[in-house]
Amino acid sequence: MKGNRIYLRALEPDDYKTSIKWRQDEEIWNMVVGPRYIVSSEYEKKWVLDTIFSKDKIVLAICLNGSDKYIGNIKLHEIDEINRTANISIMLGDKTEWNKGFAFEAEMLMLRYAFMEKNLNRIGVNILADNNSSIGLHKKCGYVREGVLRDAIYKNGKFKDLVVMGLLKRDFIPIYEKYKIL
Repeated sequence: MKGNRIYLRALEPDDYKTSIKWRQDEEIWNMVVGPRYIVSSEYEKKWVLDTIFSKDKIVLAICLNGSDKYIGNIKLHEIDEINRTANISIMLGDKTEWNKGFAFEAEMLMLRYAFMEKNLNRIGVNILADNNSSIGLHKKCGYVREGVLRDAIYKNGKFKDLVVMGLLKRDFIPIYEKYKIL
């Protein structure tokens, strides 16, 4: 999937050489919902390989047009074909590319795929309540705050709230047309 400045591609086996650096970055892992794992390069390699062959989620690499630089991952998971719903996660691991709009473009490309090609109707996201940049990104994409799961995540020695946001296909279409990512 190609956008104006980035494209999404399938993960490749050697991507672990880059993604392991992100997994080891404390600042990055303080912003994601999941727990921090200290892993070996072999563990990360296995994660990439398992992800490549997964049938229950879609994980794509975010890459810059022109240079093909791999800067992050975006994941569509918990896909429910009957109810036409899924959840989304995004991580820009290359901190030199933060605050340049690449996460927004990647999210819009994945949402276009989810709504237009997979014909899903609702995409959800759970975000740590103190991750204001991610909350802002998702609001810009059209997500609506649906609630808060209080003390839902134990991270860095304390409980944290999760903000639950959702986006419906009918609300996405006008936003997609406004930004013309493709």
